[in-house]
Amino acid sequence: RQSLNVASADQRVLVVVAGPDEETKPLRDSLRKVAWNQENVGRFHWDFESDEKVLKELIKGQWTDGGILIVKSSEFGLDGEVMVQLPHDVSAEKLNAALADANKTYAETTEKKVYSEHVAEGRKQGVHFEGAVPYGEDRDGDGEIDKKRGRPQ
Repeated sequence: RQSLNVASADQRVLVVVAGPDEETKPLRDSLRKVAWNQENVGRFHWDFESDEKVLKELIKGQWTDGGILIVKSSEFGLDGEVMVQLPHDVSAEKLNAALADANKTYAETTEKKVYSEHVAEGRKQGVHFEGAVPYGEDRDGDGEIDKKRGRPQ
């Protein structure tokens, strides 16, 4: 959920490596070269997910269990849709090509967000995302998020 939300907020394509840990763990090293490729750095968000049930709830579209999912997050990042699915053993060249194509399609079909308008529309629609880190600040250092805006009490 967090990855979909952040990818949506940053207006980037999300790459999800899906499948059991024993299948995906070795990919962490091999995919590093693709993620740090000059054409890819800063253009994608990356995540690994072993819980297929979670993925099926959050990611729509035609895809089968496991693989590398190239995903477009929804407007508010509450879910997403698979653009492309590739097998775990895809070559770096094919993955780079698929990423370039997906990024091009995403750029051509996704309207740029204006932050203030996007937030206002989300509030209007009642969208709320509860992230892993609570909203707000602990300005007084008591370990609790301050309830009031502004200066500490």
